[in-house]
Amino acid sequence: MDKFERLNDKLGTLVIFRKILDEPLIRGLREFLRGRGTAGAAELYCAFVYELYKKGDSLADWILDYIAGDENPYVERVISGRRPGPFLEERLEAELEILDELASLDCGELTEGIGAGMPLPEFDGREVDAAEVFRRRVAEIPTKGYGIFVEYHMFTLDGGGSPVPVRHPDPQTLEGLYGYERERETVLKNTLALIEGRGANNVLLYGDAGTGKSSTVKAIANAMKDRGLRLIEVRKDQLYMLPGLMDSLEGSPLKFIIFIDDLSFGSGDADFAALKAILEGSVGSRGRNTAIYATSNRRHLVRETMGDREGDEIHASDTRQEQLSLAARFGLTVTFLKPEKELYCEIVESLAREHGITMDTDRLLVKAEAHAIRHGGRSPRTAKQFIELLEQGVIE
Repeated sequence: MDKFERLNDKLGTLVIFRKILDEPLIRGLREFLRGRGTAGAAELYCAFVYELYKKGDSLADWILDYIAGDENPYVERVISGRRPGPFLEERLEAELEILDELASLDCGELTEGIGAGMPLPEFDGREVDAAEVFRRRVAEIPTKGYGIFVEYHMFTLDGGGSPVPVRHPDPQTLEGLYGYERERETVLKNTLALIEGRGANNVLLYGDAGTGKSSTVKAIANAMKDRGLRLIEVRKDQLYMLPGLMDSLEGSPLKFIIFIDDLSFGSGDADFAALKAILEGSVGSRGRNTAIYATSNRRHLVRETMGDREGDEIHASDTRQEQLSLAARFGLTVTFLKPEKELYCEIVESLAREHGITMDTDRLLVKAEAHAIRHGGRSPRTAKQFIELLEQGVIE
């Protein structure tokens, strides 16, 4: 048995890092190692390198990246607060040595004697210290998380209720928001309490459209990502998934904002009960590492019609009070109202400076006010749209 056959057998003994065997790159490599002495070895080798090239041209770098993001039994034990036992520690060291050997594969030696003189693709293989990378990664779990939470900080939910990374999140920054400093400071302080484990309120950001409610939440998530904060956006039709999501996040060292944008309910809406149970606290209530942040243009969240008041329910007033009190179940309500003219002008001037607009101030503000009248009134969103149109030359 040569060294490559032996490496293939070693890979088959992985336990802690066993999920790596399901990676197409590793499957392709193992198929090549098994068929290295056959007539089709060159094709198997190229199929392996094809999978590698989709990630880059360095097998060593790919191995280190995998180690840094792998969610495995050792990491899960650390996250749960339990100390790994001696057998787990011993196995970890053995498997890291196997991954070191894998990362140091030399493509010249690996392809010696195959391909009948045909040029074969090359890749980077070199000696690494997988143990050092993995130990550092474990130490960083409280702020960088594990699995998909290492590389990404914003998520949505798939059909099964599992977080899916947002690969190109909204880059909104706190510095890029103007006006409403007092309102944002309130939300920011609550978020810091969540991050620091001091207990945070669920937050309802209520107010007029375009005033920066959603942008505030996204900007805070961007600003705090390196402090262990992650944001998971849940659609209203996914609220029934909240208990399962909360259970899956329980025990994680990271902190999570569960973000529900543009929240409102119709009377009799079935999704109402799911959110109410989480906010009130139930057998499956939220952990201290999560907080629900919802935005809404409706103060009471539940749309009520005159027809609802004329129904045939005997205790209709009790039902109405239950629905209309949903907003009160958020521990903190922050109100964003349309700005008065003075604040609107301040926002316009700040955005103009940011975008390098040099128009005379009086002329700028007259045009901004006219734009607001034609487009639904004053708001930060209207101001931003005005400046962008001015920058693009659509408005002169």
